[in-house]
Amino acid sequence: MERFWSFYNSGSGFSNANTGPGAQYNNNAAGHQYNYNYYGPPCSGIDQPPERLETPPPPFATIPFSRDPDFVNRGDVLDQIDQRCSEPAGRVALVGLGGVGKSQLAIEYAHRTAEKEPDRWVFWVHAGTQARVEEGLKAIADAVKLPGRGQPEADVPQLVYTWLSNERKHRWIVILDSADDVDVFFDAGSNPKRRPLAAYFPQSPNGSLLVTTRIKDLAYKLVGGYKNIIEIGPMAQSDALLLLERKLGLFSDKDSAEELRRSPRSSVEKYLTEFSRGESKRAWLLGHDEGEFRREGGASSIPESLLRPPHIDGAMQERRSDVQHDLGSNSSDDEIYNDEIHNDETDNGFEDNVAMLTNYCLVTVSESGDTFEMHGLVQLSTRTWLKACGREEEFKHQFVSRIAALFPPGDYSNWATCQRLFPHVERAVDYRPVEGKLEEAWATLLYNGGWYAELQGRYDVVEKMVRKSRRSRKEILGREDERTLASTLLYTEVLLDKGLWKEAEKLFVQVMETSKTKLGADHPSTLTSMANLASTYRNQGRWEEAEKLCVQVMETRKTKLGADYPDTLTSMANLASTYRNQGRWEEAEKLEVQVMETRKTKLGADHPDTLTSIANLTFTEWA
Repeated sequence: MERFWSFYNSGSGFSNANTGPGAQYNNNAAGHQYNYNYYGPPCSGIDQPPERLETPPPPFATIPFSRDPDFVNRGDVLDQIDQRCSEPAGRVALVGLGGVGKSQLAIEYAHRTAEKEPDRWVFWVHAGTQARVEEGLKAIADAVKLPGRGQPEADVPQLVYTWLSNERKHRWIVILDSADDVDVFFDAGSNPKRRPLAAYFPQSPNGSLLVTTRIKDLAYKLVGGYKNIIEIGPMAQSDALLLLERKLGLFSDKDSAEELRRSPRSSVEKYLTEFSRGESKRAWLLGHDEGEFRREGGASSIPESLLRPPHIDGAMQERRSDVQHDLGSNSSDDEIYNDEIHNDETDNGFEDNVAMLTNYCLVTVSESGDTFEMHGLVQLSTRTWLKACGREEEFKHQFVSRIAALFPPGDYSNWATCQRLFPHVERAVDYRPVEGKLEEAWATLLYNGGWYAELQGRYDVVEKMVRKSRRSRKEILGREDERTLASTLLYTEVLLDKGLWKEAEKLFVQVMETSKTKLGADHPSTLTSMANLASTYRNQGRWEEAEKLCVQVMETRKTKLGADYPDTLTSMANLASTYRNQGRWEEAEKLEVQVMETRKTKLGADHPDTLTSIANLTFTEWA
């Protein structure tokens, strides 16, 4: 077989490099170079020359998605990206939940860069798997027509790395989209001799890297620090409404325009109606996916105390005291020390779990560091997943047990804690356990929650909580148990708040008679039921009956509790109200002055009860 060779001489000396079809042989010794190009079939006894050299094209963009004509800019995010990517070897990562809009921001930035800087390469790489990243690197090699890329043994990632590292080449930006697996970039995979894929994206002064990911830890590794991370959260309401308007056109009811619609068979209003029908319907609607041609196929607050196991709360000394109490005074130091180590290990495990959740953007941490937030859709997805795994009831029981142990009675001194935890109590209303002890704790939780809600004036919430608490306690403890009576008393207060005087009176009489028989005439529950019964008389204009009960309650409380006890002062205020409604102003004023001054001293000038007594006295003096 005849072979044809051509060569030109630019000096002396010779050495060969690669061989194969189209191979180029060159030698740079002593500044001289010979270039030989072979044309013809493979040579016997020598390697196959490489393919013929190609002329590199001018820079262009390899963005596989078109621009969204309805794109809504989100604050200064694009400006932040541009600032970091304009720096030498600049790197930046967009981190957030799936579906929050990271890729849309990257797509828009890529198109703006290609439009503004036509002399800059824009490379888009799907980063979901190692195979997709390798495909992306091969696409870069093809785009810039790297010599040798087509050889059977070609190390394409290394070729791309070398080209990207060459500062004399054009400026470039690589966008790694949906980089959601650490192993994709930092594991060698099936080829143990190959470097991790992350190593093939150099920190070259003429290039930059933009990453979209759900994993903060991966973002940190790829872009070199948290300062280069931009966290992408849910859209601001104004941006969301603008996006909805661009997608759907003008709409009349902006209060309802919070979700997307599928027209013409649906609307915002219809969607919201369906969404509110129940969790199963909500999950179906949110699981519906019609696809997005610009995508690759494929915030409630939670206090830390609610997440931590109760036995590791508090300082080490408190834990030590608890251990000594539990184990007895004969416990050895070794036993206590080992228990403290176990608690520390549990504490460390908790921190590891929090780090994982925040790393995957499933929760965010408040500035104070002791409160977590989880997007409502993440919560719904989690509950749906637990239901599919058959573990929903297990976690409901854990939730009820934890919140019941933490939520205190609803009096004023606990309001700060109650306010922080109350949203979780509201969720627990529909989670009635079937186990006796846990059901009893659940009933107590609803009683305490109803107590707090009643003082906040949230009467509809109170009624639901207390009705369920009362029913559960009657079934578990019996009608005459003191805790059942307490729930009944609170329920009658709800009836009073709703102006249902006759219904309230009937229940108050029942509770009062039962309390007298079971607990005694001077028991606090008995006196409370008497005071509430007096309130029903007062609201019906039955002044003499009301006054008689009020005086009886007040005098008994003075004897049993003391003249300055809060319950005694409340009974004095109730008697003053009875006098005021009868036009007995001087008697009412005398009692109200006494109540106000004592409350100022005992409770403080800004306590709600003190403020109420000031308001009552002002009304009496004005009248």
